[in-house]
Amino acid sequence: MDGYDVFIYGAVLPRLMDEWGLSPTEAGSLASWALFGMMGGALVFGPLGDRIGRKTCITLCFTLFSASTFLNGFVTTPLTFGLLRFAAGLGCGGLMPNAVALTNEYAPKRIRSTLVALMFSGYAVGGMVAAGLAIYLLPAFGWPSMFFAAAVPLVCLPLILKALPESIGFLIRKGEIETARAHLRQLAPEANLPADAPLEYHEAKGASTSVGELFRQGRALGTFAMWLSFFCCLLMVYGLSSWLPKLMVSAGYSLGSSLSFLLALSFGGMFGAISGGRLADRFGLPRVVMAYFALGSACLMLLGLNSPMPVLYLLIFIAGAGTTGTQILLYACVAEFYTLSVRSTGLGWASGMGRVGAIVGPMLGGILLSAQLPMGWNFVAFAVPGFISVAATALFTLSLRRQAAATVAATTASPAPNTPERALTA
Repeated sequence: MDGYDVFIYGAVLPRLMDEWGLSPTEAGSLASWALFGMMGGALVFGPLGDRIGRKTCITLCFTLFSASTFLNGFVTTPLTFGLLRFAAGLGCGGLMPNAVALTNEYAPKRIRSTLVALMFSGYAVGGMVAAGLAIYLLPAFGWPSMFFAAAVPLVCLPLILKALPESIGFLIRKGEIETARAHLRQLAPEANLPADAPLEYHEAKGASTSVGELFRQGRALGTFAMWLSFFCCLLMVYGLSSWLPKLMVSAGYSLGSSLSFLLALSFGGMFGAISGGRLADRFGLPRVVMAYFALGSACLMLLGLNSPMPVLYLLIFIAGAGTTGTQILLYACVAEFYTLSVRSTGLGWASGMGRVGAIVGPMLGGILLSAQLPMGWNFVAFAVPGFISVAATALFTLSLRRQAAATVAATTASPAPNTPERALTA
């Protein structure tokens, strides 16, 4: 539903521009309401998840963006539309870091990247659903029907409340030992965990959930590199998801064909996330991220050429893998980079910096469309941030190597004990 909420604006944008008489610049600004909300949600709910629990934040965010999106179907003015999109953005922005952190904590290390990517591929599936429904709902029932569909997932709220587990590390820190034992028995029933088995969670001395922790212990370069990668990646993701149908309509394609391009972009994102996760478990996340960024950006540049329709769909599919799919892999990078005590904080701030790029993306699309540039130059403008991300991820790799060398040196000087946190993250 997070992905559905993000891609829904691009699907209804051509209809909104016609009905409300919006200029491209006004439409780009209207798209940014939700993105400002996402930035605020990531910066607020990300660190909050480290304090009140991942499950609590996920439940709050899920309810907020689903209800706000549903109510958007009743609005009649751009101002009310923007305010509700801002509220929905708060929920979307807060959901991502907590969902990634929770999945990362429960996933076995050997397939962690695959499972995080598989979980996050639901984001791309939501985009596919938005594009697919738009093809049938928009002509028959108009744009409000797209927002009314967001009420359906609210029936899943009781399932989330009952079945979604809380972070085991968080439960131990808060003294909810019995609940933590129950989760551990579910994870490994063959271990025969004694009913009175003591559970402890050890944090490094001075550890906190403050933003300053993201720059300590040699993490400064990696933190800045990930922030830049997120900025560039989300600029491409939200710029394309908001403007791809309109750009294609301007190029002479019908609205139905343009929405099918958005479907191909989303499907490519899902494929890129799952395949990238599997490749990352084998070759390492940074290498796969750099390769996907480079390939996706190259395909974006080729979209400006007069290609046959099958080639066009293929290029958009690969571009989706290199943008939406790579965004999902970036979350996995950040989740592995930070320790458990600041993981949601690190994910929240990286996502928040990315939301700045997400705000710039739709605005950039509106400016490009208003400038009436040749079609090829529009896609070149969206491809450049991808190549910048390649360089930023290379810097992140350098930071990882420095951090690993420092850890080896510290371990040689004083061997680290096998603490419960190590057992949890292993």
